[in-house]
Amino acid sequence: MSTQVTGKPRVAVLFGGRSSEHAISCVTAAGVLAAIDRERYDVVPVGITRSGRWVLVPDDPAALAPADGALPEVPAAGTRVALTQEVSERGLQTLGEPPTGVAALQHVDVVLPLLHGPFGEDGTLQGLLELSDTRYVGSGVLASAASMDKQVMKVLLEGAGLRVGPWTSFHARRWAADEAGCRADVEALGYPVFVKPARAGSSIGISKVDGPHALAAAVAAAAAHDPKVVVEAAVHGREIECGVLEDADGGEPLTSLPGEVEVVSGHDFYDFEAKYLDEDGVRLTCPADLPEDVVAAVRRTAVRVFEAMGAEGLARVDLFVDVERGEEGVVVNEINTMPGFTPRSMFPRAWAATGVGYPELVDRLLQLALRRPTGLR
Repeated sequence: MSTQVTGKPRVAVLFGGRSSEHAISCVTAAGVLAAIDRERYDVVPVGITRSGRWVLVPDDPAALAPADGALPEVPAAGTRVALTQEVSERGLQTLGEPPTGVAALQHVDVVLPLLHGPFGEDGTLQGLLELSDTRYVGSGVLASAASMDKQVMKVLLEGAGLRVGPWTSFHARRWAADEAGCRADVEALGYPVFVKPARAGSSIGISKVDGPHALAAAVAAAAAHDPKVVVEAAVHGREIECGVLEDADGGEPLTSLPGEVEVVSGHDFYDFEAKYLDEDGVRLTCPADLPEDVVAAVRRTAVRVFEAMGAEGLARVDLFVDVERGEEGVVVNEINTMPGFTPRSMFPRAWAATGVGYPELVDRLLQLALRRPTGLR
């Protein structure tokens, strides 16, 4: 089913959510709400609280920005809303107390889901939007779910002939039943290793482990966020990130100039605090200072990853690059189907360096979503 969008499109900007990345989603929303062209779009900000309540939020980007080192969150107060499941309505409903019951709020042409992590970036929200035939920005159910799960993602990328670093994965129940076997699998990778929740982002729950003595604590920290744990060998190379956009005309996906992440002080790796709270501890360089042939190899690889995962709309592909080895030295770390969109995030920075500013980037994503037919994707 497909319905032509006419007039000024109404955009529901959805953020917050139940995952541990709730606050980062709010910060992302602050940047996006400030950038949307109100001459072209009607905007309805909708926050999801940590408990899962959907509420209308004042259209005030400043209220969602970090203040005095504190991260924002969606307040529980506010008009409760829900997505209608009737495909002919495609909108939001207010949820009132009896006897008022449920009242129609307004039609929605497209949802911009700025949620990171589980219950937002992992295909669950995308499935809900599919059920109501609502257009939305970004990848569909399968690509979102597969890209969120680092173990599944690595299997698919290796199957597509892409290089990923050495890794292993196990469930918390296997660790409990066969810790020695899990340890043997990790030992085969060689230390140091990075221990991660399989389905989390923003470096939450990740530990760098230099030896066997610290492995149990790292597994426990990861399993607190996801019972499936992924362990990766440290890969030699520079940390490079490349933005990808779906082509509006159906051609090959477009790529940004690559950017580089360098941890300069205070952190063993690019962890949560380095990403969002310590601007002085990290250097983001856009474009990265790489030889032209390596830049070309990174951009080709980013396209291959995007297509191998069946991604749509946008993604950020993270890689390790050993410049001395040329294309052979490009190793895929992961793909993010809803990358950070805060003003200091790599995705908008990389596109700005490529000539696509923040407001234009948001507009392109909305236009891509509005052009899509509704119904099964």
